[in-house]
Amino acid sequence: MISLTIRRIEPDQRDRLERWLREVDGPRRQEALATLADEGVMHEKAVILDTSDGPILIYAMESADLEYARAVAQRSEHAIDAEHREVMQAAVAGRPDIAVVLDLRSGDAASQS
Repeated sequence: MISLTIRRIEPDQRDRLERWLREVDGPRRQEALATLADEGVMHEKAVILDTSDGPILIYAMESADLEYARAVAQRSEHAIDAEHREVMQAAVAGRPDIAVVLDLRSGDAASQS
């Protein structure tokens, strides 16, 4: 299953958030991959979109069990996870208004018949 999270970013936290995500994807990549393994996450991707209304974080995660992945991440004792929670808490400024216009999954037609 894929989880897509879209959040506004506090403008004064945009650069800090970008530096953090680049650090996670760079020098701390192996540490981050170890946490993904613990969580059962197969893929994680984040992008920052600069808009006229301020920066937006788009965060995608793929896991067979998203609830399990979130629970493991919340109670994780990995230093990188604690730092990630702290940076994200400081950066996130709420949810933008969005409209989900497509959400297809293989097998949906069979389950709705």
